[in-house]
Amino acid sequence: PVLNVYLNTKDGGHGKFYEMTEPFFRGMENGYKRMLTAFHRVRWMAWVIVVACLGGIYLVGSNLQSELAPLEDRSSVRFQMSGPEGASYSYMVDVGNKLIDYLSDSIPEKDFVFAAVPGFGGGGGVNSGTARIAFVDPDKRTRSQSEIARAISKKLPQFNNARIFPVEEQTISVGLGSRGSLPVQFILQNLDFEKIKEVIPKFLDEAKKDKTFANVDVNLKFNKPELQLTIDRIKAKDLGLSISDVADVVSSAFSGRRLAYFIMNGKQYQVISQVELKDRKEPGDISNLYVRNSRGENIPLTSVVKLEENSNPPTLYHYNRFKAATISASLAEGKTIGDGVKAMQAIGDKLLDESFQTALSGASRDYAESSSNTTFAFGLALVLIYLVLAAQFESFKDPFTIMLTVPLALAGALLSLWLFDQTLNIFSQIGMIMLIGLVTKNGILIVEFANQKREFGLQKRDAVIEASAQRLRPILMTSLATALGALPIALSIGAAATSRMPLGIVIVGGIMFSLILTLFVIPAVYTFISGKHEAKKIDIA
Repeated sequence: PVLNVYLNTKDGGHGKFYEMTEPFFRGMENGYKRMLTAFHRVRWMAWVIVVACLGGIYLVGSNLQSELAPLEDRSSVRFQMSGPEGASYSYMVDVGNKLIDYLSDSIPEKDFVFAAVPGFGGGGGVNSGTARIAFVDPDKRTRSQSEIARAISKKLPQFNNARIFPVEEQTISVGLGSRGSLPVQFILQNLDFEKIKEVIPKFLDEAKKDKTFANVDVNLKFNKPELQLTIDRIKAKDLGLSISDVADVVSSAFSGRRLAYFIMNGKQYQVISQVELKDRKEPGDISNLYVRNSRGENIPLTSVVKLEENSNPPTLYHYNRFKAATISASLAEGKTIGDGVKAMQAIGDKLLDESFQTALSGASRDYAESSSNTTFAFGLALVLIYLVLAAQFESFKDPFTIMLTVPLALAGALLSLWLFDQTLNIFSQIGMIMLIGLVTKNGILIVEFANQKREFGLQKRDAVIEASAQRLRPILMTSLATALGALPIALSIGAAATSRMPLGIVIVGGIMFSLILTLFVIPAVYTFISGKHEAKKIDIA
């Protein structure tokens, strides 16, 4: 108001620009008034449009792909390496070196490459490892991070001595391990360990057949070779052997434990308890061991021990006090976390009985939690805005008319996402929450001004037509200003554009779509819903 006083012309006249543009705007207002009057002859069509928008929200929304956030081009791809169970450190180092050589020679966009065995954090076994390739900046290469990752993935089967698959880090990660883990993680839980063991192969087969996934893995693997020694206690006692005698011999021969240090030529060395490598390469080598009994006799170990080879998981996992196994998967091209979670749940419904419980972990859990939280925030925003409007208008009918702008905007937002091949993610959902406040403003302008007109004696239909025509300019100005302000975001200009693009598309598409419909639907609905407004008597002295 203060600036208006200082900037306005003192004589109250208008400038040349106003004189040039005013005929155009006058014509636009008159044209809109004629169209709105004609629309009121079929004003029932407003309800058809509202119902059509609600149906469009359901149809388009249910067919949109969903995810936590679009994958950003971070100029980096991580690789998970998994060798055969029992593979040595040197074996995995050789796998890592071969992968580094391949990436260095085959990827021209690389900046640097490195590998680590057994990986960072010490969480994996010796037969695991991780590698990473960093690329030059996006503006210095023609291929995106995802395109390079897919190209590398097609060549990885040549490394038949280990399982290697690429992992693109998630844009948003809540948990400590979510960013670097596979995007889809589905946890199977049961009190009966044998049931988990039985269902895992079937679950993996179904997941590998599903075109949603590129790679599928499970953390609970029954492939750790073990040699189980069962001591015949009675026979050992007869031969003068104790259980500790047998255990000490086996431990001294194969454990590799450090016994002491010694210094030679100024250097410190460890004393390791272990037989030569050639004497511990095969399971049968244990039969060459002898145990000295209490009488000083050397007794063959096999005379008191029964040997049995079997396979067991290297680690047993629990989740919520249940025995558990986590099925992890990377996504195929064009698929999102939402698609992966739905596919896993469908497989679970097909294979798991009522004794199983399931849960999500990693990025999948982040996705599920963010979706439910955003839905709650959206519903809360609707309720709060309605209550505030009801208090301001002192009516429950007028706010309902205004709130009908929301489905119009949401239909436009979802349709825009579908047209531009975008996903329903946390950024687009934030944009939809913003739309509630942005589009209800148009309804407020029309309804409030129509109520004022009716207080001056105009009929409901004439009042809303006159109010809509007079409020056309403010509605256009505010809507276009908001849409144009969000246009650079929608055009994905600058760094981290992938995440911002859905937000901009939702705002621009929702505002422009609802702008056109609001100018006709809200005035028509107002004539159906609005309550009585008594005309005020004004005394003119």
